[in-house]
Amino acid sequence: MIEAVTFDVTHTLIHSPRLGEIYAEVLNRHGLEIDAEEARRLISVVWQELSCSADPGRDRFASHPEGERGWWTRFLERVCELKEAPPPSRFAAAELFHRFGTAAAWEVYPEVPGVLATLARRGVRLGVVSNWDHRLPGLLADLGLASWLGTITYSEQVGVEKPDRRIFLHALDELGVEPAAALHVGDGRLEDVEGAVAAGMRALHLTRNTGGGDLRDLLDLPGLVEAERAGRAGRQWAGGVLDF
Repeated sequence: MIEAVTFDVTHTLIHSPRLGEIYAEVLNRHGLEIDAEEARRLISVVWQELSCSADPGRDRFASHPEGERGWWTRFLERVCELKEAPPPSRFAAAELFHRFGTAAAWEVYPEVPGVLATLARRGVRLGVVSNWDHRLPGLLADLGLASWLGTITYSEQVGVEKPDRRIFLHALDELGVEPAAALHVGDGRLEDVEGAVAAGMRALHLTRNTGGGDLRDLLDLPGLVEAERAGRAGRQWAGGVLDF
């Protein structure tokens, strides 16, 4: 029976619809001309590039000599390199680091508060497992989500990142739940689904914009969990993944 549900954070519970606009605003103010569309494109390219170059399993922020601030400064430097622009000032990097640690840069998906409230009311323990840095707990508190969460587990804290099974097991230990009694939901096939299954959990792949996953949003999640808990699930739980 499912006793706990953990969630990825970005593109699962929250998103940043003004990502490109904020980068463009800050960089323009610091002397780099770039529009929001190009900024968003370069951010996506650099995120994939640096993610692929990270040591497997090891937290990317801990891998930088200057920690998370150094990693994000390098991230911004790489954006500027692809733009064929001079390196950004430390002030630009510091401003962006601060901005994305505040609620103003993010939005909660509309169904999320109701889904979390429903699951919590039914006695399901909730948490997040995310490849994030130390800003995450404060951000989720400012967004009004932290009160439902029994654990906010993030990679900089644990020292490893998804899909390493250890970050999931850390979260479950804090929730006091065995892996077989837990479900993880996230938008990454490798990081979330395969990582959770490797830890002994069940998993659902959320694909809000692309399709082809198990869920398009979280609205059906309370019903699926309740059906499984009541032993009347119409869908089959197989291989650790809820098989649709």
